[in-house]
Amino acid sequence: MLTGSSARPDEINTYMGQERALRAGRLGTAGLLLSVLAATAPLMVVAGLMPTTYAVMGITAQPLLFVILGAVMALFGVGYAEMSRHVHNAGAFYAYIARGLGGTVGAGASYVALAAYNALQVGVYGLLGFEASLLLDEHLFLQVDWWLVALLGIAVTGVLGALKVDLNAKVLGSLLLVEVVLVVVLDLAFAADPGPQGLSLASFDPAALTGAGLGTALCFTVAAFLGFEQAPVYAEETHRPQTVVRRVMFLAVGSVAVFFALTSWLMSVATGPDHIVGAAREQSAGLLFGLSEPRLGGAFTDALHILFLTGIFACMLAFHNVVARYAFAMGREGLLPAAVGRASKGTGAPATGSLLQTGVALVVVLAFALFDGGGHGDPTTPVLRLFTWMGNVGALGVIALMATTSVAVIVFFVRRGAAATQGVRLACSGLAAIGLTVIFGYAVADFDVLLGADPSSALRWVLPGLILAAALVGVAVGLYLRSARPARYARIGLGNEAFRLEEAAQEDPSPVPAAGKTASGCADEPENERPNQS
Repeated sequence: MLTGSSARPDEINTYMGQERALRAGRLGTAGLLLSVLAATAPLMVVAGLMPTTYAVMGITAQPLLFVILGAVMALFGVGYAEMSRHVHNAGAFYAYIARGLGGTVGAGASYVALAAYNALQVGVYGLLGFEASLLLDEHLFLQVDWWLVALLGIAVTGVLGALKVDLNAKVLGSLLLVEVVLVVVLDLAFAADPGPQGLSLASFDPAALTGAGLGTALCFTVAAFLGFEQAPVYAEETHRPQTVVRRVMFLAVGSVAVFFALTSWLMSVATGPDHIVGAAREQSAGLLFGLSEPRLGGAFTDALHILFLTGIFACMLAFHNVVARYAFAMGREGLLPAAVGRASKGTGAPATGSLLQTGVALVVVLAFALFDGGGHGDPTTPVLRLFTWMGNVGALGVIALMATTSVAVIVFFVRRGAAATQGVRLACSGLAAIGLTVIFGYAVADFDVLLGADPSSALRWVLPGLILAAALVGVAVGLYLRSARPARYARIGLGNEAFRLEEAAQEDPSPVPAAGKTASGCADEPENERPNQS
């Protein structure tokens, strides 16, 4: 049954009806912030990404990279946050792009977002399976294949993803807080017992950034920030989304930049800035644990290994929730089957979207397991292939979405005659678009380095091609809907406004152009004439 003008102003509606909507008011500032930061996986970044960047790139000024990227992300966040005040949609990236650049481009972006976040989420199962199998072997003398652990992770994540979002926030928040406490303890230990050069600030010297690996190092480091951009995905489920979403995004960007810059610096302090690259190349992902044990003992290091696993799980659940909500938004707006766009009556969660993501994860993990020629404890398939390949494909897709969204934000406000009043924000979006496009270019050009593959390997083009293929499929869907299903096309990017178009179509079955859109699909009416989105 459709919900009409009799709906209460505080209700969230979809064209499927109030009973099939995401539940509003489930998340406050703290819950949303913890859900978003969980996706940044602090221990995974500190134990995995930081040593890898030091080792592969050979750049000692990694802490400065976090500061630079923090500035780029903050510039992006200025326009992105302002857009979140005007558009409340679980489709976030693609909804903003559709409202600025038109429904067809938005449809392309929706499939890129679905592919990118699925890749990020599924890739983490490889790391989970590998690390868990090693711990089971070391402590319980059980030899378990990585993919069996991964399948268990898929099942648990799928169940939690179908439950209430506030329950998920509590799980994610608890795991995140434990991770942060452990990293802070490590930071204090490194500061109290520095390497031969003491508390040197050499890692913040801009001269140490020079070198051919700078662009690729930026690509490595940008993965540490992935998560803060997810805040608008939960806009429909938060208290006062106009305020909370923007606040959470800036809190997330600021805390990630400061936290990781400080930890990266203290890691170099622990070895000495002149020795950090060599130590990372020698110990690889074991660097953090090798630095921890002589300072904090074996028991703490063992706990660190175990909490590393829980951090990986928190990251998986956070990305799973995002994928489920993107799928929900796409189903609601006609880009996926309508059944995907219905929330559970009992929990208000996008249960069908959660089930869809679980199915994708199951297929991909089983495919990698089928072609796993390595033995027990061999990281080739779960880490060097599943985790590395999927992680880099996902990160590339998100960078592309961020750059495109920055352009869409500018167009959105310029078309509404708000260029003067939004001048500073639009300038920030323009600078962010340039910076993110440069990083995207480096990522594509040096994709073989990101994969650790031979420059002649076909993977350096095939894997980035997955993002292009997703975009082309989405554009094709958008063009089809525009010509054959104009009523569905009209929903793209409108989120909870879509039910109004459905009602209008029932009242007047004659074909009409998409409400408030030009022939190109871009909305052009004043913002204050848009239907209420809260």
